[in-house]
Amino acid sequence: MRGLVGIDGYPELIDGGSVTSPRYAFYGSKGEWEVEGHGIAPDVEVEELPADVARGRDLQLERAVAIVIEQLKAHPPVIPPVPPYPKYHEHDVLGSQ
Repeated sequence: MRGLVGIDGYPELIDGGSVTSPRYAFYGSKGEWEVEGHGIAPDVEVEELPADVARGRDLQLERAVAIVIEQLKAHPPVIPPVPPYPKYHEHDVLGSQ
């Protein structure tokens, strides 16, 4: 069984802001603490340079969109055909008009 991970229960500051810190940790199936002291490794690493950020570019978002487009090309969504409309009133007064 794994423990919990997260933050909660911190009171709001007088100016409406908030401060949080890790409150829970979790351990893996081998009985070792996961994430502790190093965080979660990204699936895809994207280097964000200050010059790109200053120009308003979000390289993480751009890379994520590129990955989704690649995945959609490789696995296009299947749109099922529209089934025939039901004939709810086929055998009543409304259906005979």
